[in-house]
Amino acid sequence: MTELTEFLVKCRMTGMVSNQILLKIIKISLKSDNLELQTRLMLEKEWGLDKLNQFLLLLEGQDCMNVKAINYLDEEYPQSLRTIYNPPALLFFEGNIALLRTECVAIIGSREATNYSFRCISTLVPRLVNRYTIVSGLANGADSMANEEALVYGKTIAVLGSSLNQAFPSKNRHLQREIAKNGLLITEYPVGDSIEPWHFPQRNRIIAGLSQKIIVTEAKLKSGSMITVDLALENGREVLALPGRIDSELSRGCNSLIEQGATPLIDFDNL
Repeated sequence: MTELTEFLVKCRMTGMVSNQILLKIIKISLKSDNLELQTRLMLEKEWGLDKLNQFLLLLEGQDCMNVKAINYLDEEYPQSLRTIYNPPALLFFEGNIALLRTECVAIIGSREATNYSFRCISTLVPRLVNRYTIVSGLANGADSMANEEALVYGKTIAVLGSSLNQAFPSKNRHLQREIAKNGLLITEYPVGDSIEPWHFPQRNRIIAGLSQKIIVTEAKLKSGSMITVDLALENGREVLALPGRIDSELSRGCNSLIEQGATPLIDFDNL
């Protein structure tokens, strides 16, 4: 871990520093010979002296000896993530960090995904893993189906909405451990952070940013999957959707995407 990464990690572990402020610190590091001093001056201007002093007390107590992380400037950090809005300044990780530099495809879908998603994912993943690393969010339903199936045939990246020492949902704890051993776990959130509802929409921008293509298996019209698709389209990624029954709530999102121009995924051999 570089000196800059270590300083950023300690700042993040105080619980007082947002991703946007971390990005400002990284920008300062490009021009400053005294990063800590310049960071203090910036934070005093942003926060005022009382809040700065509170931060400095917390900063002194941080220990990042066993933390694995990369920052925006590190060689291991993927170029595709650097170009998204509000790119993660830090990524905490466990597993094979080299997977971030591979070509990636995201497979996402509903937490209530049906056997239709499972059958399609089971057929699709073996056709993809020789060319792509499979990315998903390790959520209930389609995400964990994709992560689990990818481990059988190749490599996978799970983007967490929690810290590395937490499993959400808890039933995926074993799968999360297996991915740490044979794939890659990444998150913006350090050990000690509580899980917040807004972490998951934020997580989705990383899934979209890492991936060259986004495949949606099943999704409601208003869902986290559709948020990820919007982020993917904003960043020029190709979106593919599985067509589904017109009377199925879980296919309304995919069918709507196809109607709006997404590629209908009807021939897995020609992906």
